[in-house]
Amino acid sequence: MKVQSYLSFEGRCDEAIAFYKKALGAEVVQLMRYSDAPADAFEGSADASCAGATPGPDKVMHSVLRVGETELMLSDGQCSGKAEFKGIMLSITASTDADARKWFDALADGGHVMQPLTSTFFTSNFGMLADRFGVAWMLVVDAAN
Repeated sequence: MKVQSYLSFEGRCDEAIAFYKKALGAEVVQLMRYSDAPADAFEGSADASCAGATPGPDKVMHSVLRVGETELMLSDGQCSGKAEFKGIMLSITASTDADARKWFDALADGGHVMQPLTSTFFTSNFGMLADRFGVAWMLVVDAAN
């Protein structure tokens, strides 16, 4: 079994992809836009709605980003304009303090720091933030290193 995260950016998926490519070195593995689907693919389906209308052809229907050893799936969701990521956090385990600092600062750009990156009793560096899209992140340095 494989469990993966699927994030809906409600119309801002292209912006999110560009941000994660820059902040984390993410690689686009797959990208499908609504224009890639057959014309009749969503007839009669609630999945065809994007804020009550057919999504624009440029909107992201589905994408996969590789971030380190992990794949994240992203889309424009229902294009409501307001992504809400409540009750979840994505966690990055860094090998070094320098990597943790680099990724923390990059993700925090335009976001909100909830717990500054700092030394704790369980690791040399730990911090929490919500990025500019509202996705919550924890960064921790692998204590075994």
